[in-house]
Amino acid sequence: MARRYDGRTVDCRSEAPFGPLEELYGPPMTAQELLTVTAPDGTLQGADPKLSSDELLHCYRTMLMVRAFDDVCLKLQRSGRIGFSIPNKGVEACQVGAASALRASDWIFPSYRDFGMALYHGVTPTEMMHNMFGNDLDTARGRQMPVHFSFDAPIHFVSISSPLGTQIPQAVGAAYAMKLRGEPHVALTSFGDGSTSTLGFHSGLNFAGVWKAPVVFLCQNNGYAISCPTSEQTASESFAIKAKAYGIPGVRVDGNDLLAMRKATLEAVERARRGDGPTLIEAVTFRMGGHSTSDDPTRYVPKELVEAWAKKDPLARFERFLEKRKLWTKELGERLYAEALEHIGQAVKVAEATPAPKLESIFSDVYADVPAHLRRQGQAAFDLAARKGDAGAGDGKFPL
Repeated sequence: MARRYDGRTVDCRSEAPFGPLEELYGPPMTAQELLTVTAPDGTLQGADPKLSSDELLHCYRTMLMVRAFDDVCLKLQRSGRIGFSIPNKGVEACQVGAASALRASDWIFPSYRDFGMALYHGVTPTEMMHNMFGNDLDTARGRQMPVHFSFDAPIHFVSISSPLGTQIPQAVGAAYAMKLRGEPHVALTSFGDGSTSTLGFHSGLNFAGVWKAPVVFLCQNNGYAISCPTSEQTASESFAIKAKAYGIPGVRVDGNDLLAMRKATLEAVERARRGDGPTLIEAVTFRMGGHSTSDDPTRYVPKELVEAWAKKDPLARFERFLEKRKLWTKELGERLYAEALEHIGQAVKVAEATPAPKLESIFSDVYADVPAHLRRQGQAAFDLAARKGDAGAGDGKFPL
C-alpha cells in the first residue's frame, strides 16, 4: 500500500521499521532471536522472574507514573506553561525493565527519553517537575532545557545532553574508572537508534570492548530517529549485530516486554560486574508520540503503523501479565492512574510556585570568591535589571 508522507511516496509495508503490519512483530531484522519473556496476552513463556508482588506492582506504578507525567507535560507545553517535553508513550517497559536490574549504587547515563529510570529508583515527580519549569530548585538552576534531568541521589543519574551520543563515551569512561578503582559498580547508558550513527557510539563501544569496561549499552530502537526510519538509519541487519565488530555480545529484546528487558539487562549487568565486559542490548519498541512536543509525527509515520503498535502497548501487556497473577483489575488500574495524575498535579503546583533562580546565581554557583572584574560587571548587571523591574535581580545587591 503506497502512502505519501514527508514529501515522498513510499510503500508503507517495505518502509515500516519492523516489517509487515499484520504480523505481531514482523520478521526480525536479523536471524538473532528476539528475547521475549511474556507473550502479548500476558502469558509467561520464559523463565519466571520470581519477583515479589510488591516489586511487580512497583514496576507497574512506575509505568503509570511515566505515562501520567507525559500526559501532564504535554498539556503544560501546549498551554504555554513550560517550553518543551519529550513523549515516552510506548517505551515505558524499556526504561522500567532496565532500571529494575540496577542497584542504587550503579550509574545511569540516560537519553532524554528515560523518565522511568529516575522514577523507578525513587526520584520524585516534584524533583523532575522543578527541571521542567527551570526554577530555583531545579538541579540545573534553569540553565538546561526541560527534560534534562540530573540527580546524585537516590540514584546516580548523570545530566542528560541534547546532542546525540555524548553520554556513551562518558559512560564508558566512568565505567573504566570504576574498574580501575576496584568498585563493584556498573554504568548503563541508554540511547535511541539515531545515536548509533554518532561517533560517540562507535568510539564508546570500541574502547569498552578493549578495556572490558563494566558498562551496558541500551539502544532503544523505537522506530524513528525524529523523522528518519530505521531503514534509512543503517544498512546493518540489526543494531545488536553491530556489537560483533567490537568484540562484545549483542542481544535483541522485545522492548515492549518489561520482564524481557529486566532479564536481558540483569544478565548484562551481572556480566559487567564480574569483569567480563560490556553488552549491547537492542530493545525493539516504538514511540507512539512525536520525537518531542515540537514534532508532528503524522507527517512521516504511517497511521497504520501507529495503530498496529498501539495494540502492542507495553502498559496494557504488563497489565495482562499482572491480571494472570491476580494482581490487577481494571478498577485497580484506573485508581492507580488517577493517583498518579494527582501526584503529578501536586508536583506541578509546587514547581510552578517555586521562584525562578536569582540572577546572582550565575556568579554564586561558580565562585567561592568572585574576581573583582566580574564583581563590577555583575553589579552593573544587577543595577540594570533592577531599573528594568526584573524580580530576579537580587534587589540590586551583590550577594557575596
